Amino acid sequence: MNRIKLTLSFIIIALVFIFVSYVTYNTAEAKAYDYMIKHITTMKLPFDKHKQVYGSDDIVLVMIDSRTVEKYRWPWKRETNCKLFEYLHNTDAKAVVHDSILATLDYDNIESDRKFFNTISKFDNLVEGFMPVIKNWDNSERGKVYDRRFGEKFSINVTDKSSSSPDLYGSVMTFPKPYFDAVKYAGSVSMLPGFINGNLASWSMDEIYRNHEYIFKYKGKYYPSLAMRTFLLVKNNPEILITNKSINFPELNYKIKHTKNHYQKITPIRFYKLYPTGYSHIRYSAVDLMDSYDNMQTGKKSTIDPAVFKDKIVVIGANVPAGTGLNDNKNTSISVNHPGADIQASVIDNILHNDFMNVLPDWINILLTLIGMIFVYSFIRVFNLLKSIVSVLGVIAVYLLFAAGCFYFKTVVSVLTPVVMFVLTIILAYTHKFVLENRSKEKVKSAMGKYMSEDVMKRVVMDIDNLGLGGKKATVTVLFSDIRGFTSMSEQMSAQQVSEILNEYFTEMEPIISKYNGIINKFIGDAIMAVFGEPIQDKNHAQNAVKCAYEMLEKVKELQKKWAKENKPKIEIGIGINTGEVFVGNIGSVNRMEYTVIGDTVNLASRLESYNKIYKTKLLISPTTYEEVKSFADVIKISDVQIRGKSHKMDIYEVLKVTL
Repeated sequence: MNRIKLTLSFIIIALVFIFVSYVTYNTAEAKAYDYMIKHITTMKLPFDKHKQVYGSDDIVLVMIDSRTVEKYRWPWKRETNCKLFEYLHNTDAKAVVHDSILATLDYDNIESDRKFFNTISKFDNLVEGFMPVIKNWDNSERGKVYDRRFGEKFSINVTDKSSSSPDLYGSVMTFPKPYFDAVKYAGSVSMLPGFINGNLASWSMDEIYRNHEYIFKYKGKYYPSLAMRTFLLVKNNPEILITNKSINFPELNYKIKHTKNHYQKITPIRFYKLYPTGYSHIRYSAVDLMDSYDNMQTGKKSTIDPAVFKDKIVVIGANVPAGTGLNDNKNTSISVNHPGADIQASVIDNILHNDFMNVLPDWINILLTLIGMIFVYSFIRVFNLLKSIVSVLGVIAVYLLFAAGCFYFKTVVSVLTPVVMFVLTIILAYTHKFVLENRSKEKVKSAMGKYMSEDVMKRVVMDIDNLGLGGKKATVTVLFSDIRGFTSMSEQMSAQQVSEILNEYFTEMEPIISKYNGIINKFIGDAIMAVFGEPIQDKNHAQNAVKCAYEMLEKVKELQKKWAKENKPKIEIGIGINTGEVFVGNIGSVNRMEYTVIGDTVNLASRLESYNKIYKTKLLISPTTYEEVKSFADVIKISDVQIRGKSHKMDIYEVLKVTL
């Protein structure tokens, strides 16, 4: 039964830990991750001179912003974009990335559209965006035709050695045919919010963008993201090998680690510190480039020298306040209003400069958590309360510093989940310690109860903080019992036989004394000293003491019959009882004390017990006791007895019968 209870307890505790860790992981862990990314990953310590904090200068942003739409009045004809693209076409930019989606023609301005398409068709280094859609095609036949044409032009060659996954997307947003024909390179601008940490194939959807999918599979073909398409363009389309853990470029000796869930292979974005402008990369306003183009056409000096874009990757995007339809901002780990073009620039930055967040495998997170839990549990079990609290807080602080150090060096570890497990371990450890200490106390109390009265033990435990020498005066009844002729009897028996008889005798007497609210104060050889009225409060202590004595005598008669059958000697006992005032409390030294009663009342009870030998009686009581029991006890008065140690004679009484 104990083994079953232990197993069930272990299962329940394990389930609690798993449930709490799961809830923490899918709620608070994402917030802790965002905090570390925003405040730790983007910081730079004085000794670290080479860490990249802001976005690389190799990537710049050209933003259609408030200044641009203020001058050119949105919505504008598409040919207005030609100024911007013509300007960039005349630079030596390494690549131009257009973070935008064009899905329809402007049928009111067909000629304007044609001019724009003609302009972008001149580019050999322009990457346009497209949008995969989770919903399936409304017209499956037309969808198949478009998928075939789209795949022939924009898919990439991949060797896929990863385990198969179902397609996430069911269709793509279509390009108008003139735009389709003009575009040479296209990459997905799709981003899905959520949090994924380690290799756990689970999502926490919270509308915060943290991850990027560099390559995805759609209708049997592979397509790159906008960032991956840019990377492939500037690296001359290297060979690609995909596994469950990474995207590999064997020719470049380079790989991107990713985490595989049910649908996707995702890599966390390494975000950069934002400038006061709200961007992590150098930003130019599109209106300045467009004005520069106008100036170049008229022979005037450019507002912005085209040379600043030499060998740069230029990302074109829009960031205009809401209401214009040009707001592409998203909530990310470092900003609640992060321009989408800057996110794309960060992803391109990551892949171009191998600047990724390194995600530790789950087993390492679990191992670190278990090690911390072992330390926490050990400290609580070994140290006292103050030291254990300090030590546990130290473990938590050390782990948080360790986690911060990992994030500083771009390594992702679980932050709050281990701490929550440490806190659970604290609760478990103190619960276990409490149970063990209670068991230990019960064992001690049980063991000590064999050496002293259980009631005395309870009194000590209840007032343990005030334990000391001293006591009080109280009126009690004291009972002494002794075995007649035991000394001469024991000389005829072995020590083992004497021990057996005494143990059996005491074993039978103890429950009778307890039955009548008495406590055994001490065993004195073959004698018993019992007290009634303290520490168990009992106003009828005298009556109960006499009833107890009478029942003890009856029990001895039963033992005599039993011992006769066992060829053991016949024993008789004598009992003396006295009621009076005593000092009751702790007697002894500060290091060793005993709970007892002292006073003339005790001495008289002892004398009465010894007078049984003189008067050939078994139960003698004092006058004070007689006054309390005369209503139910049959007695014979023994008059004018000279008690040793008393100056005056007194009457004593032999109890013949008691009505129990």
